[in-house]
Amino acid sequence: MKIAQVAPLWERVPPVTYGGIELVVSRLTDELVRRGHDVTLFASGDSETLAQLDAANPHALRLDSHIKEGIMYELLQSSHIYKRASEFDIIHSHLGVWALPLASLVSTPTVHTLHGIFTDDNSKLFSLHASQSYVSISNAQRKLDLNYVSTVYNGLILEEYPFFETPEQPPYLAFLGRFSAEKGPQHAIAIAKKTGLRLKMAGKVDTVDSKFFEKEIAPHIDGEQIEFLGEVNHSQKIQLLGNAAITLFPITWSEPFGLVMIESMATGTPVIGINMGSVSEVVAHNKTGMVCESYEQMADVIPDVLKLNREDCRKHVQDNFTVTQMANGYEAVYEQIIRERNQKHWFIPALRASLGSITSLRF
Repeated sequence: MKIAQVAPLWERVPPVTYGGIELVVSRLTDELVRRGHDVTLFASGDSETLAQLDAANPHALRLDSHIKEGIMYELLQSSHIYKRASEFDIIHSHLGVWALPLASLVSTPTVHTLHGIFTDDNSKLFSLHASQSYVSISNAQRKLDLNYVSTVYNGLILEEYPFFETPEQPPYLAFLGRFSAEKGPQHAIAIAKKTGLRLKMAGKVDTVDSKFFEKEIAPHIDGEQIEFLGEVNHSQKIQLLGNAAITLFPITWSEPFGLVMIESMATGTPVIGINMGSVSEVVAHNKTGMVCESYEQMADVIPDVLKLNREDCRKHVQDNFTVTQMANGYEAVYEQIIRERNQKHWFIPALRASLGSITSLRF
């Protein structure tokens, strides 16, 4: 198949540090190339890929100080993709709403993977284009009535996540993610303080979240019990998660997937999360972690989670969340959409011909 993979421009593919969507796009794109597909990746020019790279900007927008209006580059990217639409069998967009208006204007089908949540604002645009083809990354994500083709879970390359048989001693808790209220770093700190365990935290602080960080997080960072590592690369992330006794996932929103959960479990570290969004689909309760109803409960179950088998965590990812399974899922989606498109294109001319034959009869 000739496939266009379309990534957001804000981070490079794969990301150097933070960037869950871009990491997923990278792993999927390279796997499709390895399977013999002709893939073009539309992403920032500093991306690294086995596919052909088509870049709307030389650098990731977040890292390019010369960019004043990022939205213009996103529009430029979308326009360029759909001018080339006839070159592909299918276009796979990871852009959210950006591709919707143009996708309906070309004959090449587009499938949209939904990486975010529905809001009062974006729901209006999704609903307007509800008949287009969508893939959810968890069943919990399906809050809007759209044409869902499948749910395909995110996957990782297991070999990139070494297994840690035993955690560091004395044990510590890990938090990895954006430092924003919806990711719950403030609750991770409260849990650490309640239990007396050390907490190592890593992730990026966006400008929009800087006041939250300075008010709710920074005053608690002492470098001893509460340690802030900043943004970390892949190697540093592996060490943080793999050496942890438990990874905390104390979100306050309906997380569509939560890549950090499978990354943690891949290293053998169980996850304690709040029962929101996809958490109950990703964490096997009382086997690879705990799914809790409150932040107080998250602290209370820590002694039980420390007793869980770390090998079970690894096997859970191996059985459900690898790049092989993800690519299998998307190949099936592509084939279904292309098959339905071809059937439609065959049926309409045939129907017209049939109707023409009927009207030509004389009685």
